[in-house]
Amino acid sequence: MFQRILVAVDPSPARHSAVRLTGELAKLANAEVRVIHVIASAVSIAAVVPLEEDTEAQAVLDEALTALRAQGVKAEGTLVRGLTTQVAAAISETAEEFAADLIVLSPHHRGAVEALFDPRVSDAVAHHTNTAILLAPEGGQEA
Repeated sequence: MFQRILVAVDPSPARHSAVRLTGELAKLANAEVRVIHVIASAVSIAAVVPLEEDTEAQAVLDEALTALRAQGVKAEGTLVRGLTTQVAAAISETAEEFAADLIVLSPHHRGAVEALFDPRVSDAVAHHTNTAILLAPEGGQEA
């Protein structure tokens, strides 16, 4: 069973099901959890533009940690900065540093054309890691 689980959270509502599922799995396996939130920035012609304020990012991370700890799960968290094109690599690198044996992600649904030009983070993570990946279903109860 999984002993070290990494869960990646972002500001979208889909994070709630990923955190809830991670907590349930961690309790079953008595696993440790690390929560990662990547504070993403985008590159424009003239500048690097943050897509999220630091306080917002910290709130997303803290909310996930609070939910996991309320379930009795040993959890720690980390914030990482990166460009939107570096999010998958940041998640994969954190999983490797943590020696995770499972990565939990929330899928983001996109149209076929959009996915061609902007692949899903979950797809990109799968190509950057040898760690097992679980996509949490969207919906359900909040964490």
